[in-house]
Amino acid sequence: MSANLTTLAYLPTIVAFILALKFLSSPKHARLGNQLGAIGMALAIAVTLAQKHFYGLGYVIIAVGGLIGGAIGWVGARKVKMTDMPQMVALFNGVGGGAVALVALVEFHEKVGLGGRIIWSELGAIIISALIGSISFAGSMIAFGKLQGLVGDRPIVWKGQRIGNILLLLISITAGAIICIGPSYQLMWLLLIEIAAALAFGVLFVLPIGGADMPVVISLLNACTDRKSVV
Repeated sequence: MSANLTTLAYLPTIVAFILALKFLSSPKHARLGNQLGAIGMALAIAVTLAQKHFYGLGYVIIAVGGLIGGAIGWVGARKVKMTDMPQMVALFNGVGGGAVALVALVEFHEKVGLGGRIIWSELGAIIISALIGSISFAGSMIAFGKLQGLVGDRPIVWKGQRIGNILLLLISITAGAIICIGPSYQLMWLLLIEIAAALAFGVLFVLPIGGADMPVVISLLNACTDRKSVV
């Protein structure tokens, strides 16, 4: 499939995701939003599999991953109680954020880490994906722990917490900026520093928030991850 045809084929996917987010904002149309999101993801997978760079083993790995993920999702949807839905949403959103960060890491390694070159638009997307995905993963896992009772639901605060959070965020952003504009843009360890700082920020960002406010936190992290996926 050519690049122009691929871009055109992805347009219905983007539209489906945007409409899904819109309908999910209302309980009245949430079912339709979920259905549109599923349709959009199915289209995205179909277009991705139609690319020329996939071979026999690649299709097998994707099929196995899809079967495992689909089985976990089906069991979760059927077995988890409605009262436990916030935990399930936090867990699934965290997995999505982690996947975004891992994809960014692999993409950077393949295109830059092995001595290759990459255009600015792709490099920027990788840096932003690693940042948002890591924060979403770590924050969602803490939110899941609080809702599930694995982490204390009371706010966990300490002196100098805000300054520490700001420093972690600045470290992550600075590492990403150096990758883009600095002389060491080919060094993989800079991206690892960005991801590590973003993971720490995600944890420390959610810990001071009480368990009763976790649904709001999950919605915020979910919105960031979804919009990054659409881009």
